[in-house]
Amino acid sequence: MTYFVKEASLCLIVCFLVFLCPCVNATERPNILLIVSEDNGPELGCYDDPYARTPNLDRLASEGICFQRAYVPQSGCSQSRASFFTGLYPHQHGQIGLATWGFRLFRDDIPNLPTILKAAGYRTGIIGKLHINPADSFSFDFHEIKGANFQRKDIGDYATFAKQFISSSETPFFLSVNYPEAHDPWITQVDGIPKNPLTKDDVTPMPYMGVDSPALRQLVADYYNCISRLDSLVGDLLAVLEASGKTENTIVIYLGDHGADMLRGKRTCYEGGLRIPLMMKWPNHIAPSVNHQLVSTLDIMPTVLSALKLDLPAELAGRPLQPLFQPEDQAQVDWRDFYFAEYHTHAAAPNYFPQRSVCTDKYKLILSLLPGKIHPDYHDTMRKLEGDNASSGSSLKFDLEQMILSASPEVQAAYRIMRVPPAVQLYDLETDPYELINLAGNAKYADIQTDLLSKLKQWRELTKDPLLSDNILRALTKEVQSVKTKSVARKHQWKYPDYFFGLNPNSSN
Repeated sequence: MTYFVKEASLCLIVCFLVFLCPCVNATERPNILLIVSEDNGPELGCYDDPYARTPNLDRLASEGICFQRAYVPQSGCSQSRASFFTGLYPHQHGQIGLATWGFRLFRDDIPNLPTILKAAGYRTGIIGKLHINPADSFSFDFHEIKGANFQRKDIGDYATFAKQFISSSETPFFLSVNYPEAHDPWITQVDGIPKNPLTKDDVTPMPYMGVDSPALRQLVADYYNCISRLDSLVGDLLAVLEASGKTENTIVIYLGDHGADMLRGKRTCYEGGLRIPLMMKWPNHIAPSVNHQLVSTLDIMPTVLSALKLDLPAELAGRPLQPLFQPEDQAQVDWRDFYFAEYHTHAAAPNYFPQRSVCTDKYKLILSLLPGKIHPDYHDTMRKLEGDNASSGSSLKFDLEQMILSASPEVQAAYRIMRVPPAVQLYDLETDPYELINLAGNAKYADIQTDLLSKLKQWRELTKDPLLSDNILRALTKEVQSVKTKSVARKHQWKYPDYFFGLNPNSSN
């Protein structure tokens, strides 16, 4: 059975089983608490990270299901958030870059989770940023702390506003709480949290970066300090839920919007950018377990709607996660064999380099649509980290070029590929989990490369990827590369929704 037939078949089976299940009725519909962290890869204790101090998130993971191989469809803030709220890939919903740079959904009426839940009688709320355009397409009855709050002002307000919303909700509620941690600036301590911050002497950089220096270690230490603070804030939020008496009838979902904004992380198709923490707790419905199946944040919308016995919008890209909720059933589930992801841009021209990727349990293939050109994000990320080091007040020198020169030959080659990506990258994630050795073009892996390229093409055709058209790719490249600064972006009226609409069959649905 092909991947695509399996996706559709399993969705139908799950919907049928949920319809038959007597455990959710109109008067006992569960509340939904969606907790989202920023720039947070699986650097948590429950993912066996050696430095993370995350007792609250670890407890949440132990009380529900902890997905060890969870991914986002694009490693960017707006793009990822639009995807878990619509259940679509960025090339399907249109939010292919940051909302702050004017990128937006193709259509105002694309079905989204908050709006569907509000129509079903739920009270809907959001604390923290939405970061999707147009914001008024999302139906929220309650919205506090509307900005990103990267300066971490009044961080206790997240729990205060959550208490206000939860305690005043007389009907089932949907609440999305969006924290600024662990986005840069990586602030060592806020309001005394964490009590005992880590320093450069306590950590080493995440292995997927492959490089090391005292300056980088200090940035990494402060990233972990942000994670510790995040854990404390989540603990406060869960205490609010517990005090409300609504824990037993609430589905709690926790996820990171993408990986850390470090080297070979955010804004890439590497594991450091796409792989995230994802856990779900639903008392009496989800058995405590650790799951190693390939899952996606695209699965959140169909999972929630199925749990509430609500109809699923047509052409959702994900599938309900219910077959994985009981560990004794997991071995019998015919789950997905592949997951797909993509990249377009982040802040327009400074980060534009369209890619598509496919991953199995063992292999990952990345296809670059503009091969042989310098990836602008390579130098943009370098400048960003140099700026992070300088703004932290550190006296340590951040010299990435020297770090790379001091690294192993495999790491040096990986950074050359990151700077000028070839058409195809192929990695064996079992033997090379940090994606340092490109196997593309190796005769030993020719059949695997051919098969994955074929699967990727099938997926792009099935999801009506507009960048299959060379004309659209050229048009998008020209337009995005013309927007080089945020001041230009504020004045620019993006045309891509029009030519994606005109030439993409998906636009007529």
